[in-house]
Amino acid sequence: MEFIDLDKTASYAKLLNHALREYSFDYAKLDAGRVARCLIPAGGGLMYSWAAKAVDEPEIKLLQALADEQDLIGKYRMLLDGEYMNTGEHRRVLHHLLRGRLGKPVIHQGKDLEQFYSGELERVAAFADRVSGGELRGGSGKPFSAAVQIGIGGSDLGPRALYLALENWAIASGRKNMDAAFISNVDPDDGAKVVSSLDLERTLFILVSKSGTTQETLANELFVRDRLKKAGLDPAKHLVAITSETSPLARNPAYLDSFYMDDFIGGRYSSSSPAGGVILSLAFGSRSFREFLDGAHEADKLALESRVTENASLLAALIGVWERNLMGYTATAALPYSQALSRFPAHLQQLDMESNGKRVNRDGRPIAYATGPLVFGEPGTNGQHSFYQLLHQGTDTVPLEFIGFLESQRGEDIEAEGSTSQTKLKANLAAQIVAFARGRKLDHSQENFTREFPGGRPSSLIYGKKAEPRSLGALLAHFENKVMFQGFLWNINSFDQEGVQLGKELTKKALASGSRGSSGDSALDAYLKLLGIQEES
Repeated sequence: MEFIDLDKTASYAKLLNHALREYSFDYAKLDAGRVARCLIPAGGGLMYSWAAKAVDEPEIKLLQALADEQDLIGKYRMLLDGEYMNTGEHRRVLHHLLRGRLGKPVIHQGKDLEQFYSGELERVAAFADRVSGGELRGGSGKPFSAAVQIGIGGSDLGPRALYLALENWAIASGRKNMDAAFISNVDPDDGAKVVSSLDLERTLFILVSKSGTTQETLANELFVRDRLKKAGLDPAKHLVAITSETSPLARNPAYLDSFYMDDFIGGRYSSSSPAGGVILSLAFGSRSFREFLDGAHEADKLALESRVTENASLLAALIGVWERNLMGYTATAALPYSQALSRFPAHLQQLDMESNGKRVNRDGRPIAYATGPLVFGEPGTNGQHSFYQLLHQGTDTVPLEFIGFLESQRGEDIEAEGSTSQTKLKANLAAQIVAFARGRKLDHSQENFTREFPGGRPSSLIYGKKAEPRSLGALLAHFENKVMFQGFLWNINSFDQEGVQLGKELTKKALASGSRGSSGDSALDAYLKLLGIQEES
């Protein structure tokens, strides 16, 4: 398999020549026929629409050639087969295997990793069933009624987004077993606010740290242990650990139980592992988490299709590279028209920006083209009354990724002015797609263009019937696979995150200096004095 930089491919040279000399797109093409044609199944009952993207047959043909030249499906198969695709850390990348095998058996040091992962997820399911059945109880003998996840980054963002996404659905479906909350920030106000709202006798805490050494997470764990002790409770009966088998947390009697993953499951890709499985299974039952995994597996399987117009995540990745590298767009907005997905854009920020925010290739050599875009977002219709002003009439064109569902989760609605709230939500979504694409032109004899909308703002739409476990599993996998394919296109390592390390190292240096010491860095010491960590000399 050949791994080459994007700008060294013949296909990219052809794309560049096309973009400079021949490319044009008329948004008048966005009609009913195009909307019907530009639909691809995305798994879990979801459909992906690229009708409002500014690409047509000539661009699709060139993007297909690029996908073939870079052998994106072949590289995906290598990943599924357990090749060491994380070159920076020399690790396999196996989050797909958590959802079901699509490649060869993956054996590591004599261990069948499919059996290991599925065995841990079976243990998670059994544990959640014992808790919900009242067999496992807290230190005072009361059954657990709440779970709190302590983690940061991928140990928080994905699981939190998915819990919030499924809570209303679970209530309406009779599957809500427990309340859940999350502590992530090392800011003590975060932990204090969450813990003060709990009945500690009935609360189970889930500590997530693969290394067992994450500074923020361990600080929050000590905070929780202290509060449990002050309440007269044994922390060992209220804490479980999710970690690696080699961490100091593994098989530790200070925890009620421990569940394991390994270094082949990256933090931002860990929602399908016990890092997401424990809290989601406790809150909504093990059956719901299994349905989530099934939806993700379905999307993973569809991502093996080599024809770009039949592969939603692959086409989304290719169009994203067209927009980033050929059109020069620097950002993309994730816009879910569903309150359930209120924290999903935050998860996508980490997924995309931590994966593809790289300036060197897989071999560590600098590259000469743009990679991952800035990602931001907010649920509609809130965003319409916030940053959509810039999206519609600002000087930058920002590609848009809309997400929507046909039905609400709770089914509780009211009709006003001839339509229900859910209908209004969907009408806003449809109207925004068309408004961004076509804009509104004024008579150019007028001098005031305040009310003119330039249009030409490209967007995609991924939608399904309802936000439920299977569709959310597919939605998560769709974006994971999009990011993976873009990393292959740019020839970067999407699976390490060296960018988070320097700040951590300087933080340790700052803390080690003490109140009267010196870090040896005059600028750092000056800021430590400003913040009251070091005393003025």
